Amino acid sequence: MNILALDLGTSSVRGLVLDADAKPLPGALARRRLGVAVADDGTGTLDAAGYLACLVECLDELADGGHLRDVTLVALSAQWHSVVPLDPTGTPLGPVLTWLDTRPEPLPGAVGPADPAAFHQRTGTWWHRSYWSVRLPWLRARCGPVGRFVGLAEYALGELLDAAPTSVSMASGTGLLDLRAMDWDAEACALAGVRPGELPELAPAGWRGRLRPEHARRWPPLARAEWAAAIGDGAASNVGSGCVDPHRVAVTVGTSAAVRLVQPVSVDADLPALPEQLWRYRVDHEHVVTGSAYSCGGNLFAWANRELRLPQGPDLDAALARVPPHGQVATNPRFGGDRPPGTTPAGAGELRGLTFSTTAVEILAGLMAGLCRMVADDLVVLESVVDGPVDVVLGGGAVTASAWWRSAFAATLAPRQVRHRSEPEIGATGAALVALGRFAAARRLAASGPTEHASSVHPAAPATDGGPQGR
Repeated sequence: MNILALDLGTSSVRGLVLDADAKPLPGALARRRLGVAVADDGTGTLDAAGYLACLVECLDELADGGHLRDVTLVALSAQWHSVVPLDPTGTPLGPVLTWLDTRPEPLPGAVGPADPAAFHQRTGTWWHRSYWSVRLPWLRARCGPVGRFVGLAEYALGELLDAAPTSVSMASGTGLLDLRAMDWDAEACALAGVRPGELPELAPAGWRGRLRPEHARRWPPLARAEWAAAIGDGAASNVGSGCVDPHRVAVTVGTSAAVRLVQPVSVDADLPALPEQLWRYRVDHEHVVTGSAYSCGGNLFAWANRELRLPQGPDLDAALARVPPHGQVATNPRFGGDRPPGTTPAGAGELRGLTFSTTAVEILAGLMAGLCRMVADDLVVLESVVDGPVDVVLGGGAVTASAWWRSAFAATLAPRQVRHRSEPEIGATGAALVALGRFAAARRLAASGPTEHASSVHPAAPATDGGPQGR
């Protein structure tokens, strides 16, 4: 038995084949890079049809390479918070609004939750531009008549499968789910202005779908494969990092970044108290994930590399090795604004204390160190949820590619033990383990990476697309 894992990210869509133990098979990987439309007004969108075409190309490539033979299960991780309005025929009425988009705002005269604190505890979210409670009214005002609203994962799967309900994991990322009851929250839906039938159906535990006949003919090896409902990419990354118990935290840095911990909480069980600064979503019907996310990550390197004429290869390595782990330039790395609950708009990034001797590499190091400090502040709050110190596991494409960044995290998060998981596809691995119901098997993964130290230096340029979004 093999597993096809699909990662529906923001900067790329990937498909890879894993063995029965959720280990990637050599060479069985297809990837298509994506172009996110961004603008200074806070736009952050994807073309829905173009995204689906990239996914189909990945499946075609894997099929042509003979990699889909023996696949019996398809597991998916997908970006949280995305939304696309559809007309009554299922055709997109506009582009996909991603987590990057900071334009949505409450309509004039709109009023938020009656009890914001209770709303936060119940849904794990806020009345905020990142969630459907604000996004759907804003989209409806711009799009006209809407048949229904779906996330990117539900749109793509709806085009391929016989049915495409949303998992409680993806539903929790909308901000409209009651995390305890695992049903749509009445007040959140009222704030979003949605009517019956306008939201995706919720998938029951253990739900499985099948390809439509026309797609089964296109990819015969998948004709009998079962498809699991997608889970949020941040939740998948925690599982793939082995961070599935309350005293082990995942810090993942891909295009963006996040810090998260997982706790067991089944349906109708009381939820642990949630600090006002943190969000909480569902991993599945038995676990929740709590944390904080940031709009900056590997995209900081992408900007610096594009605009600052950084040295390349070994020259960059050597230059970064001369910069202390805490950096030398004071920065605010919020180039893309704040993720919830913050409301800082895109364009809030800052560089401070520059002199005529400041180098491009020092600016890059300052931006990376700035993210480390943001994570450290939120990690203190996250530790209050479990009443004690935690171990940290670093993962994601950007931090894997930069030993300097790993050293900076180790220095900033000390005295906590900091390990690193270098595997590039932790999200896909995590999605597969969740689909298989193998949470216990994930625990061994966290201990398999090397321990990081502040003196560890041999950096390389951070990647910008190989890691989870953490939304």
